[in-house]
Amino acid sequence: MHIICNADPNEVQVWSRIKVDALFDNYRIQSNANNEITMALASEALLGALKSASSSSTSSTSFDAEEVVMKLAKKGDQALLSFEILGQTRSGQRVRVAHDVKIEVLKPTDVEKMTEPLCPKADLLILLPPLQKLRTIVERLHHMSDVMAIQANNNKRLLLTIRTEGVNIETEWKDCQNPAVQNEDPDDEPPDPDKLFTVLISTKSFLKFLNSHVVSTTTIASVCQHHCVILYVYIGDVADAGGVLTFYIPAIIDDEGR
Repeated sequence: MHIICNADPNEVQVWSRIKVDALFDNYRIQSNANNEITMALASEALLGALKSASSSSTSSTSFDAEEVVMKLAKKGDQALLSFEILGQTRSGQRVRVAHDVKIEVLKPTDVEKMTEPLCPKADLLILLPPLQKLRTIVERLHHMSDVMAIQANNNKRLLLTIRTEGVNIETEWKDCQNPAVQNEDPDDEPPDPDKLFTVLISTKSFLKFLNSHVVSTTTIASVCQHHCVILYVYIGDVADAGGVLTFYIPAIIDDEGR
């Protein structure tokens, strides 16, 4: 299953691939397009439906959800993603809650136009600290500056920095692992391990990415200096991950034109 969020290419984009068995106990799909169906929908509406399944209460009845059935449906001319949530109250009474989310089924020709951003070869890869801890720090930085710098080197060093006229804050980690960059040319001269590579990004966009802390076990950042940061959030262990959420955050060009 692919989940894509790319409404604004100047902010964070998400291109995810999630294994079916990481989400569904039972799964069946049929279509005339290679058994693939691509739909567009409002994330807020989908979130509302899923919250009904994960929450222990509705406005009138407290209950525990036991099963969630999601299916493609149609009411009149409107295509829907229909959710049926089955459970029982603490007194043993059976409960059924239904949610319909409006969708637009996309044509295969429209789907072909959807492509991931083109990015240069990464300058380095670095394993991020736990995202929950990063989120606590970035929430504070967000109130001080709209722009932050991510800096890293090939010697396990990671820095988050903001600089304004009134404040200069730098948070540093010194023991972050550096995975090898894929397709690295063996004939290239090894980079200076202490050289810092820098990307200026929107603090707000990075904070949006950090909401993924709820599913993250391992997160690897790919730094393309002055171009973008690509963040790979693994669901489960990297060796047998249930899926990967890929976040693209473009660089902000500073006043010196970098």
